[in-house]
Amino acid sequence: MSEIVFMALSSGANPEIHTATIGTPSYELKVVVVPDYASAKEQAKKMAKDGAKFIELCGGFGFEGVAEIKKVVPNICIGVVRFDVHPGMNNQSGDIAYGRKEGI
Repeated sequence: MSEIVFMALSSGANPEIHTATIGTPSYELKVVVVPDYASAKEQAKKMAKDGAKFIELCGGFGFEGVAEIKKVVPNICIGVVRFDVHPGMNNQSGDIAYGRKEGI
């Protein structure tokens, strides 16, 4: 069981392959990389079912993407690394990249 999950976005990622678990004296951290918001929602539900207490989302998730994750796991604490635009996503928000809004 991973108590804390960090989820990152990368197009073409496969969350079944692009994942790692790091054990520390205080907690277990699972890192999972997903290709899009739809996969992120599925992974969030899976992690919640497996006992995750916290999910931190990378800066590529825009405001709407974070809200979508929160809707599917309302009882899990969600944290966010925040960029207005993400340098790893052509300087745009995931909301733009995944068609949630037109831009800032």
